[in-house]
Amino acid sequence: METRRMEKINRLIQKDLSEIIREKSREEFFSSVISVTRVDVTSDLSLARVYVSIFAPTNVLETVKDEKEKKNLTPSEYVLKLLREKKDLIRMYLGQRERHQLRIIPDITFYLDDTLDYAKRIDELLKQ
Repeated sequence: METRRMEKINRLIQKDLSEIIREKSREEFFSSVISVTRVDVTSDLSLARVYVSIFAPTNVLETVKDEKEKKNLTPSEYVLKLLREKKDLIRMYLGQRERHQLRIIPDITFYLDDTLDYAKRIDELLKQ
């Protein structure tokens, strides 16, 4: 069970990460629409699991040099890969914003939020 303090920290990190990603979206993530849907911070504030929903343009994969990788990735997965590669930079920006609220800035791991896909699948099953 989450305490009220942990809920506030989760919301604070979610709000700030959303703003950081939105500001950097044009140049870093090919103008993809990236929504931070949920943040779960561990009780010791060492790790933040960030769930994102990504709507990426189809031309994102044109920048991929490796043909094998281009075939295996969807545009959303490629943007998620870019997010994971730039997590240290995003954490630095998060630390600049939250240096007065938090002593420890948690390490960030990004996960693709599949709740919309799950809901769609359940809807399809119920229609059958």
